[in-house]
Amino acid sequence: MLRRKQLTLGVEEEYFLVDPVSRALHPGAGALLADAALGPSEYIGAEMTQYQIEVRTEPSTRLADVGEQIRGARKTVAAASARQGLRIISSGSPVLGRVVPPQFTEGPHYARSVATFRALDHELSACACHIHVGVDDLSQALWISNQIRPWLPLLVALSANSPYWDGRDTGYASWRTMAWAQWPVAGPPPYFESAAHFDELVGRLIATGAILDRSTLYWDVRPSTHVPTVEIRVADAALTSDDTLLLAAVIRGLAATALDAVGAPALRPEPEFLRAAYWRAARDGLTGHGLDLPTGRQVPATALVDRLLMTIAPALARHGDLELVRAGWSRLQADGSGACRQRAAYRRRASLSDVVDDLIDRTDPRQALPSPSASE
Repeated sequence: MLRRKQLTLGVEEEYFLVDPVSRALHPGAGALLADAALGPSEYIGAEMTQYQIEVRTEPSTRLADVGEQIRGARKTVAAASARQGLRIISSGSPVLGRVVPPQFTEGPHYARSVATFRALDHELSACACHIHVGVDDLSQALWISNQIRPWLPLLVALSANSPYWDGRDTGYASWRTMAWAQWPVAGPPPYFESAAHFDELVGRLIATGAILDRSTLYWDVRPSTHVPTVEIRVADAALTSDDTLLLAAVIRGLAATALDAVGAPALRPEPEFLRAAYWRAARDGLTGHGLDLPTGRQVPATALVDRLLMTIAPALARHGDLELVRAGWSRLQADGSGACRQRAAYRRRASLSDVVDDLIDRTDPRQALPSPSASE
């Protein structure tokens, strides 16, 4: 299983559609996807609700190529949205707009989900950033899952970008993380003893009705159902393309470090402590203390990130990502996470409309910002 070659990366980003006057979410995904100028593409698609759109990059070993695709996708979708009189924002949760229940995308899979999960689907107006890392087989994907499982709360803190929901500040850095915690199969994955253990457990979960099929395994790490990757789904949608690249590089560094450690025992934190670490990370992001899972002690989140980056530094260097990650981490320490930057936008005028305007600009700077609405 040992593999020192460079690992491929692929990224999925989800964006919200907003009305540039009210700044509220707008159910315009169907019209946007029908835009003739956008054209048919396997890399741009629908999501569960009509408030969202998803883009996907091609796999690449070069982070620069992934970054070019992400910036290009944001530009393309922003231009298509503008033709519909809308704007896009990259945030883990909506800032303005009554979205419960949402307007769902039509289709048998979505209809079956609503029938099964009921009001849980009503709170699915949340956007994520999913990172795919290429693997050889299921066993390799599960090895990576086991090894990076203890680091997942720190990835929550690093990517936190969802402080607002339904026109209010939740007090959390990543409210999306808390919303997903309600699902029957979500959050940190179990520790898997083998591929057979994974298959047996998933089969039993399907039999209970807790998931529809393998595509509705909402664990924060899972083997992909359609491509040869392990998918890390823990992160909020990233505020900027640079934030996305930092996250992608760190996750690939973790995966590569895991593969370098074949035969080494994985840390297996007690589920209660792992859940508590998730909660601390979702509440405070990078501004507070996280849990050091080996000891259960509270440690500044920034110190835990420093430890993480030291651990994966050889893998980052091997992939040519070390300087980008160091620069990105310095930037986050200076500017704050996405959640911190959203709250800073609010403090400038005590207006949630300003938060949306700032999100519009940071998601893609080419989006023309409207003048403030008279209804602020």
